[in-house]
Amino acid sequence: MSKVALLTTVLMFVVTGPVHAQENSDPKADEFRTKLRALKWVFGPHEVTVGGNSTLSLPEGYVYLDEANTTKFEELNENLSSGKEVLVAPKDLGWNAYLYFEGEGYVRDDEKVDADKILKALKESTEAANEERRRRGWSELHVVGWTIPPAYNNTTKRLEWATLLRSPHGEGTNFFTKILGRRGYTSVVLVARPADTAAAVADVNRVLTAYRFNSGDTYAEWRPGDKVAEYGLTGLIVGGAVAAAVKTGLLKGLWKFVVAGVAAFWKVILAAVVAVIAGLKSLFKRKQPQP
Repeated sequence: MSKVALLTTVLMFVVTGPVHAQENSDPKADEFRTKLRALKWVFGPHEVTVGGNSTLSLPEGYVYLDEANTTKFEELNENLSSGKEVLVAPKDLGWNAYLYFEGEGYVRDDEKVDADKILKALKESTEAANEERRRRGWSELHVVGWTIPPAYNNTTKRLEWATLLRSPHGEGTNFFTKILGRRGYTSVVLVARPADTAAAVADVNRVLTAYRFNSGDTYAEWRPGDKVAEYGLTGLIVGGAVAAAVKTGLLKGLWKFVVAGVAAFWKVILAAVVAVIAGLKSLFKRKQPQP
């Protein structure tokens, strides 16, 4: 059985049937839960760090994984990881959010965003990344379109958009937030089912109200002489896919994005499926709460 088929089988056993019967009767589902429980989860309320220059006050009822454990979590869900991401989620894993900081410099926010051209570039980017997914024996992933078109909030310095994704196992939504800072930006990638997008976006936005750059690193504290990024808002959305850069010209000069962008840009649908399965709502019941 292939890696994808094995994981799909595990998910099917977890999704269907009574929760207690699943945990007692299916070794594959139990093994999957055991691997998740073995990760070093941090429980809120707790102060956690992102990228070494920002802080999130993790609320009660939410969990956090550091970079090393987030990488393990993503591998369990057939996601490519940059190794720089941390994970935040509610305890029932109803959605997953990945946060990571890119120290590419101050991003000017005076650029007009062309949603149609960007969508074309994103589709080409994802098809190029499918080569790596196939090499790993994973199922392909495709961009269907916008769930939420790109929009920039000049007050909060946050750029947000959402894409509808499709794999052989179903559809899911990735919601993206870029929080601009003095020396770069923090990316937030939210993974949820399409039907849950609105509630998940509202929930993650509530959590992000407790996110802040440390003093000296906020967008407003930029000073002449600081590093300035070679791109604007469009570059933040497209993420640096080499195929799109060559064919559309949208990413001219953004070669620094290529490795990290293709590796970490999309989160596969299976992560969203795992996030909502009923069996995982008891994932943490056997763990002692952290002080």
